[in-house]
Amino acid sequence: MDILIEELRGSVCVAAVENGRLQGLEVDPVAEEVRWGSIYWAKVKNIDAALDAAFLDLDGENTGILYNADMRIKNKDGSVTRGGDIAIGKRLKGGSMVAVQAKSAYLPRSDGEYLSNENKIARMSMDITLPGRYLIYGALMDSNKISSRIRDQNLRKQLKKMMNALDHVQGCILRAAAADTQTEILAREGQILQGAWKDMQQYLKGKVPALIALGPEAIQRTLSDQAGQQIDSIEIVTLEHLNRAEEWCSVFAPDLVTKITPIEIENAEEDLALFHYRDIMGQIEDLFQAYSVLPSGGNIITQSMAALTAIDVNKGADKRAHLAVNIEAAQEIARQIRLRNTGGIIIIDFLKFHGKKEETQTLKALEEAVGQDPCTVQIHGKTNLGLVELTRKRRTPPLHERFEEGFE
Repeated sequence: MDILIEELRGSVCVAAVENGRLQGLEVDPVAEEVRWGSIYWAKVKNIDAALDAAFLDLDGENTGILYNADMRIKNKDGSVTRGGDIAIGKRLKGGSMVAVQAKSAYLPRSDGEYLSNENKIARMSMDITLPGRYLIYGALMDSNKISSRIRDQNLRKQLKKMMNALDHVQGCILRAAAADTQTEILAREGQILQGAWKDMQQYLKGKVPALIALGPEAIQRTLSDQAGQQIDSIEIVTLEHLNRAEEWCSVFAPDLVTKITPIEIENAEEDLALFHYRDIMGQIEDLFQAYSVLPSGGNIITQSMAALTAIDVNKGADKRAHLAVNIEAAQEIARQIRLRNTGGIIIIDFLKFHGKKEETQTLKALEEAVGQDPCTVQIHGKTNLGLVELTRKRRTPPLHERFEEGFE
């Protein structure tokens, strides 16, 4: 897999490409004011009893919202009390200071309007985590865990043995990508993450709200998300991006430092010159269209609405049986929702299943395909109307909002 790092009007764009096919796309819009994963020492502005939430002054300019369910109270004995059992107003009041982390981004339009209802305000949580390459450190955790997204019991047993060997590391969640990683590497990463959180403690005091640490940028998110893949090269055309990639890799992925490759091309100063050079612009532009062609001739149509996203599978010129088309569609749908960064409720109208066996095989193919998604995807089964229902919890706004101005 190759990682391509580029820029569009000041926004950082990172693509993951395997055998010429786009597999990942992350964007950091220059206008983004609150980045997913950023940590703040915030001040409570007021309590909204109807929402059972606190509005927070994050840094003197931006506002966040902390719902009761996202509250965490660390007790004197080290145990953690989750919010929700009593009203948030009984635990927090105006002027209270809390350490929080952004669960969603805040991305205003250039005209001052908000991009979508879900991004009118950044949602915050007191359950703070620091992501590495193979581990996620939980500030309020006192033991090591294995990611709940890993369902294979044999793999979980293997990973549990690895976690038990980490004597001096506690409070970490092990990712699936760590399955073939040496224990020494995990221990080193865990200590780095623990040390980073310890260093932040000195800033979590006083009565002035402030940004303590930015969340992972597009380069970091992509390299972390692709940790389980063999990365052949990290291609970059600007010195600034090269330095940022080297900085992260030197800490979390020393083996990738030698993969960082400066690329010399004509018109390198132009936006997305590397994407044009690697001939992936057509694939990116297709993500802004409803119609997607399957490799064997079928197609899928994706239509996003306020309440949900509907995906229709069509056989088109494909002469194969329904099952073969549905399985290929399941794999492509997983790729499309990942690249488009589709979130919320997703409804899929597959070709008609001929029997329970075809339904089971199609859903299995879909489950395997969405397992590659860095975001949490849950398949809820088939509705009475024969539609397959799933939900995806994304980290950042959808692709079309992060590329608001398009590719003109």
